[in-house]
Amino acid sequence: MIVKSAYLKAARAADIPTPSGRTVYRALEILPGALAWATILGIFAASRFAPAAASFFIIAFDLYWLFKTVFLSVHLRAGFRKMQEYVKTDWMAKLHELKIENSKLKISHWDDIYHLIILPFYKEPYAVLAHGLEAILANTYPKDRMLVVLGCEERAGPEARAVAERLKAAYGGRFFKFLVTVHPKDLPGELAGKGSNETWAARRAKAELVDPLGIPVERVVVSSFDIDTVVPPDYFAILTYHYLTAAHPLRSSYQPIPVYNNNIWDTPAFARVVAVSGTFWQTMQQSRPERLATFSSHSMSLPALLEMDFWPTNLVSEDSRIFWQSLLFYDGDYRVVPLYYPVYMDANVAPTAWQTAKNVYRQQRRWGWGVENVPYLLFGFLQNRAIPLRRRIYFAFNQLEGFWSWATNALIIFFLGWLPIVIGPRDFGTSVLAYNLPWLTRWIMTVAMVGLVTSAYLSWRILPPRPAGKPWRASLWMLLQWALLPLTIITLGSLPGLEAQTRLMLGCYMGFWVTPKYREKEKALVTETAQVELSD
Repeated sequence: MIVKSAYLKAARAADIPTPSGRTVYRALEILPGALAWATILGIFAASRFAPAAASFFIIAFDLYWLFKTVFLSVHLRAGFRKMQEYVKTDWMAKLHELKIENSKLKISHWDDIYHLIILPFYKEPYAVLAHGLEAILANTYPKDRMLVVLGCEERAGPEARAVAERLKAAYGGRFFKFLVTVHPKDLPGELAGKGSNETWAARRAKAELVDPLGIPVERVVVSSFDIDTVVPPDYFAILTYHYLTAAHPLRSSYQPIPVYNNNIWDTPAFARVVAVSGTFWQTMQQSRPERLATFSSHSMSLPALLEMDFWPTNLVSEDSRIFWQSLLFYDGDYRVVPLYYPVYMDANVAPTAWQTAKNVYRQQRRWGWGVENVPYLLFGFLQNRAIPLRRRIYFAFNQLEGFWSWATNALIIFFLGWLPIVIGPRDFGTSVLAYNLPWLTRWIMTVAMVGLVTSAYLSWRILPPRPAGKPWRASLWMLLQWALLPLTIITLGSLPGLEAQTRLMLGCYMGFWVTPKYREKEKALVTETAQVELSD
């Protein structure tokens, strides 16, 4: 048995200290890609040599997809309704009414809670960073309880440092504390990326802000935001409320819903479909908190981060890894509390449609590289028997099934379902089953379109107001764009997911790719966040 500290920070098989451990970990790295390719190649082989069996599998899979679509649509509507409710709630009023009964935090009033806000950035323009800071300033939570840390990268050059100093001059005096950190490049054992930057920033904040001020660490909630994150006015109020009312506040992360609306009217239709699909997936996950993991911008307690030595610094998917690391570190006694509350972020857009398509693909591949958490989690479950067996099986199955579905389901639905007819033996092509297969699959998929209708309707509901100068037909196209879903779900969904799993299977490990932030035109900064209209 390998001691816990030896695998908690592992990024790949080579990080495991024992030869047998490395062999097991490497086999687990191969597993997700092997399952995906076995499914795809298996359908080809069965379609050629056992077309009847392949046809029955495809029909059964289509029925499974139908029920799954209906099931997820119900969760999407439930999550959306709760987000509507929470956006309309006065969370500062609820804080004022709250009676503090959580002795674990050793506080007597809600404003004993401080927010440490980590904003790691690379080469993003001043306007993007200023937009996010203006939104934080517009929050209803007291600014004298906010510690803002702007995490600059040394490798970004003097231009990035100049942007950081300019922001400090403009905003430094408007928060309780404002710190600029510079993450050194090429530190041993680190991967250049968000995780290493935010960890450096959080360590400096602990040493230079929290400790000198004498703030008890259990009173500090740490929020790590992607740099394009724009928070609504009550974000820190709702976060504080959930922190104070959580059953296990120090052993919980707090997850908002990312809504990619900052520049949604400037993006091509295919990029909008991908962006809104990401929002919908996170909304569905919020209504299933037992499956929820951290993603992108998230929050957690400072004591938990200190005990685990902050985020991992040697891998790409640090935003989700911090949850799995916490789950293993605390022997399964860790969870994610859904906030059912939006934070607004940028959809992927570039100067041209082709460059946008390439950037969307790269971003989806980077998100798909979250599959690196599968071998980490499975290996940790093999090592840590203190976690209840049922909980280990539950998470292991959900992670494997989730990434398998990501890489294969759209291909089976929209492409592989015709294979028994196309490549099967000639005598099968004249059978009753072959005759009815296309009709059955079309019928099942037509019924499954209820999910597409739901997506189109809800995507309309979360749109910000149409900007001046945008024609009315742009609003109509926001509905019609969902006809692109079969194309986007394959080319910008399954394929980058399959590539990520194949890379892990072959040991071709990925580095961190920073999504470029491009604004079609400079927009005036405002002191209030553009709110999503979540009408009744």
